[in-house]
Amino acid sequence: MDSYEVVIVGAGNAGLCAALSAREAGARVLVLEKAPRAERGGNTAFTGGLLRFPFEGIDAFRPLLPDYSEAELEAVDVGRYTQRDYAADLDRVTEGLSDEAMVQTLVGNAYPTMVWMRQRGVRWLLAIGRQAFQHEGKYRFFGNLILEAHGGGQGLSDRLFEIADQSGVDVAYDTKAAAIETNDRGAVTGLRIRGPDGFESVGCSAVVLAAGGFEANREMRTRYLGPDWELAKVRGTRFNTGDAIRMALDIGAQPYGHWSCCHAVAWDLLADDVGDLRIGDLHQKHSYPLGIIVNRLGKRFVDEGADFRNYTYARYGREILKQPGRQAFQIFDSKTVPLLRDEYRIRQATKVRAQTVDELAEGLTIDPTGLKRTVDEFNAAVQPGDFKPSVLDGKRTVGIDPPKSNWAQCLDQPPFEGYAVTCGITFTFGGLRIDGRGQVLDTENRPIPGLYAAGELVGGLFYYNYPGGSGLMAGAVFGRLAGASAAAAAIG
Repeated sequence: MDSYEVVIVGAGNAGLCAALSAREAGARVLVLEKAPRAERGGNTAFTGGLLRFPFEGIDAFRPLLPDYSEAELEAVDVGRYTQRDYAADLDRVTEGLSDEAMVQTLVGNAYPTMVWMRQRGVRWLLAIGRQAFQHEGKYRFFGNLILEAHGGGQGLSDRLFEIADQSGVDVAYDTKAAAIETNDRGAVTGLRIRGPDGFESVGCSAVVLAAGGFEANREMRTRYLGPDWELAKVRGTRFNTGDAIRMALDIGAQPYGHWSCCHAVAWDLLADDVGDLRIGDLHQKHSYPLGIIVNRLGKRFVDEGADFRNYTYARYGREILKQPGRQAFQIFDSKTVPLLRDEYRIRQATKVRAQTVDELAEGLTIDPTGLKRTVDEFNAAVQPGDFKPSVLDGKRTVGIDPPKSNWAQCLDQPPFEGYAVTCGITFTFGGLRIDGRGQVLDTENRPIPGLYAAGELVGGLFYYNYPGGSGLMAGAVFGRLAGASAAAAAIG
C-alpha cells in the first residue's frame, strides 16, 4: 500500500472529522475501516445523530439552519445553554471527575465545530420529534439537545463519507490496523494492517486512532467492567473490539479514564446480540420518565424521574443488568402512551397491551402479586400537581423507595402497555490519555511522536454517566483537533 502523511484508524464520526480536518490542512489521508462497506460508520450509524453544544439563544441556530424560515424558528423555544451550563452538566453527572482541560476544550469548541461541520456540508435539523413537547403553542426542548443530523446517525455517517470522498480522502474497507510501527526514538512510522489479501505495512508520519472502545469485545468487557458484562447486548457496531486501544498500550500509551464503567441503556429484550443497521437505534426505549420501570419481581429499582432522560439513560442500563434475568419492564397507561417516542411503535418492540395490571403481568412474565403491590403503592404515593413533561415539574411521589421525583402520574387508565428491556452497552469510558493537541501521552506523560486519538477510545471525559449528545460532540471536536494536529506534525 502507498505511503500517506496521515492515517486514520476508524471511520465513525470522530475518525471522519479527523480525516476532513487533516485533509483540509493539506495532508494526504487514508482512513482504515475495519468493517465492510455495508457496515461502515462505527457507532455513529447507530445513534440518533444528536450533538450537544452551548448556545446563547435562537440566533445561534441561524447559521446552522439556513434553510429554516423565521416562522419555523419562532415556533420553538430553545432557551439558553451556556458553556458554563455545559461544563456544569458534565461535572454533575460525572461526579466531578471529568478531566477539566478536556471539558474546557469540548465546551469551548463545540459550537464552532457545529458551524464547521455545517460549512463542510452536514445538514442539521431541529430534533422536535425526539427532544421536545408542545407547550403553550411552542415546541419546548428538554435536556438541552436541540439539533440532529439529517437522517439521524446513519445520515450523518453517510454525509461525512460523501464529504470525505469529495475532499480526496482515501478509505480502505475490510481493513484493520494490527500494530503501530515505530522507530528507535519511539516515533510513529506506519501501521501493520490486515486487509482482504492479508497483512502488509503502510507508511505514514502520523496516525489518529478513532476506532471506538471495547464494548463489542466480551473478554475485555468482563475483564474491565466485571461479572455478567459478557451477557450484555451491544447497541452498536460489532467491530469496536478495543484493537486500537491495545495497539497504543503495546507501545507505551497511558491508560486513562473510567475503565470499569460504560454507557449502557434500556434496550429491547429480544434484540440481537449486536446492533442491526436496519433498525439503528430504535431498539432503545427512552420514554421511561413517563411511566415506571420494574423487574421480574414487579419491584421498582430506579427513580424514573430523577432528571431529564438525557442525564439518566446512559447509566440506567447498568442498573437493569443487576436485576433478575437482566430484565426490566417499562409500564405506561393510556395517559402517557401517546407521548412515547417513535421507537416504541416499531414492529420489533417486545410489548404487551392489556386492560388490567394482572393481565399485563401475565403477558410480560412479571410476578403478578409484586406488580399489583408496586402499582397500588405507587399510585397512593403520587402527589397532586400539574404534569409538565418538558420541564422538571416536581410532580413526585412521597413515602416510597425509590421515589419518583418528577412526572409522577397514577397508573390507573387502561389500556396499559409494557415493554420488555435489557441492558444494551453503547461504549466504554476507559481509554487513552491525550494532551491539548489530541496527541497520545505515554505512561510518563510524554507525547508519543506522531500518535493522536479521538472519539470513544479517549479516556478522561466521562465517568459513571454522560449528558446525552456529548459523545458525538466530543468525537467531532477532538477528531477535528487531532486531525489538524496530525497534519501539522506530518507536513510541517
